[in-house]
Amino acid sequence: MLLTLYGDSHCEDSLRSMQHLRQRNIPFREVDIDLDAEAERFVVFINGGFRSTPTIVFGEGQRKVILTEPSNAQLDEVLAQEGLA
Repeated sequence: MLLTLYGDSHCEDSLRSMQHLRQRNIPFREVDIDLDAEAERFVVFINGGFRSTPTIVFGEGQRKVILTEPSNAQLDEVLAQEGLA
């Protein structure tokens, strides 16, 4: 399953989520929305006009789970549901 984390290098929550995923050896693709205007537009669109990071997308196509600014516990819950933990 593809996991994409949209964040920015100045966001403590993004850094925390990345560290949490790395500690659990969960592979993910990191997209810095400060460097990718299309990704920034996606994040703003998906979050109702807000530039909320991290926005974490599990899967692709029709089957997606999207978390916005999750706690580590919320992230772990979805990782377990998706069979990644």
